[in-house]
Amino acid sequence: MDAAPVGHLGYDQVLSILRLLPAEAVLSFAATCRAFRDWASSDVLWEALCRRDWGARAAAAALADWRCGVPWRRLYAAGARLSALQARRLQVKGTSPRPRASHSINLVAGWLVVFGGGCEGGRHLDDIWATYVGNRAGTRSSNSLTWQQLASGTPSGRFGHSCILVGDALVLFGGINDRGLRLNDTWIGQIICEEPCRMRISWRLLEIGPLAPSPRGAHAACCIDDKFIVIHGGIGVHGSRLGDTWLLDLSDGLRSGSWRRMRNTGPLPSARSGHTLTWIGDRRMVLFGGRGSEYEVLSDVWLFDIGDHLLQWKEQKYDLSSILGELPSPRAGHSATFLFGGKILVYGGEDKERRRMDDFWILDIPALLQFESGNRKMAKRMWKKLRIDGQSPNCRSFHGACVDTSGYCVYVFGGMVDALLHPAESLGLRFDGQLYQVELVLHL
Repeated sequence: MDAAPVGHLGYDQVLSILRLLPAEAVLSFAATCRAFRDWASSDVLWEALCRRDWGARAAAAALADWRCGVPWRRLYAAGARLSALQARRLQVKGTSPRPRASHSINLVAGWLVVFGGGCEGGRHLDDIWATYVGNRAGTRSSNSLTWQQLASGTPSGRFGHSCILVGDALVLFGGINDRGLRLNDTWIGQIICEEPCRMRISWRLLEIGPLAPSPRGAHAACCIDDKFIVIHGGIGVHGSRLGDTWLLDLSDGLRSGSWRRMRNTGPLPSARSGHTLTWIGDRRMVLFGGRGSEYEVLSDVWLFDIGDHLLQWKEQKYDLSSILGELPSPRAGHSATFLFGGKILVYGGEDKERRRMDDFWILDIPALLQFESGNRKMAKRMWKKLRIDGQSPNCRSFHGACVDTSGYCVYVFGGMVDALLHPAESLGLRFDGQLYQVELVLHL
């Protein structure tokens, strides 16, 4: 029996079909006739597409921070058309954190929190600094910020650690200390906000049981749905690059945790350090770049899915002849943050000669997932280089970057600055201590 013509289907039936299609196909459907255009313009439909392509959390942030009467279709289009960023260097009043690299920076409850890192003279820092910037779209930091130095000494000084936001707490793992020892301790930092405009962090070692990843630094890590942390790779003992993947189960509400190694039988990313791992919603992550075991610098993209207890790494290989325009060059020590509109913003890093970069790229996650599902035409839409206006951060690597809850505003702090800007400095590098605010230029 032939299927009924679309025009004979009910409104709800048509919407249920359109929700399964790529946004481009929905727009093509809308162009066929006036009745279909009305159906395909439904706010209910475009909200569903935003939640599907951006992830539930990003869509919820858009609802809280951007909606204000703006149709979901216009929000979707603004994210799809993103082509520029606006940057400025934030002014600081009083004492600032010492210039550093391979540190961590997180935005929690409106506070930027910087911990650790390496600095001039080979010291590995144990200091903690915080400044209040707010946490909503459109919030512009005041003309001058004030950093507060918090009580430090615990955890011990280190660089190349991971420090991941889980709810309103920080989970710190590993790193490399002053003696070059790799660490594998796991800490919880509870954020305690005090009035007026002050905060502190209460640190404690997390009870994890007998199993833990081997000691390492310069690994990649991300949080999944405030319940799990996944780490991959890094530099282990004797300087060896690692290629293993571990999961920290925090479903006990941060009272305790348990590490387990993730194993699968398929192809795996090669051992590396200085790469990034970014959560994109559900139980999927994207791995990009890094420095391999032979010190080669990489530009491969891997999708990791731990849904339904099926562990699968899948490299996103594409025919370069099908890509229009540029692609990001191989790099390590870059940052990768998940933005409004279902995009990963990749910034900076260094090449195999340790030359630093200052370019900004977006990896479009809806296009990546369509490509992964078999639509090879999406390869040409996966990467886009963005224009940067204003006071752009200069070339740097091993900086810190984090994004606010709206996915609209990125903060960049520190890093190693391109030696070409300071040719007289020893070792041809300089540690930076500037804080930048980078915002999306959206046309709503």
